Amino acid sequence: MNTTPTFKETTKQQFQTLRQYVPVVARVHGTTHPEFHEVHKQFDSINEKIKKVRTKKPDLSEEFIKLREITNNYNVPSDVCETYEAVYHLLAQIDNIYHA
Repeated sequence: MNTTPTFKETTKQQFQTLRQYVPVVARVHGTTHPEFHEVHKQFDSINEKIKKVRTKKPDLSEEFIKLREITNNYNVPSDVCETYEAVYHLLAQIDNIYHA
């Protein structure tokens, strides 16, 4: 039996946290890390696409490509808080499961 969570299961679990964290990180770190505003934009796009299709897996390839570029493959800057780090880790996890 496969115990790897599906994309739908992962997004359901992780997006509740991301919906809380992403705006806070943008507000707190946006001036010193303006690239995070683009991360926020891509997250919002992913979130909207998931809401629209509900049961199917949406085409998020473009958003994940952009996120990997913006974040340097989810490389956490050294001068950020744990919440910022958590956002990158959650997005990377969702990206990996999306492409599995």
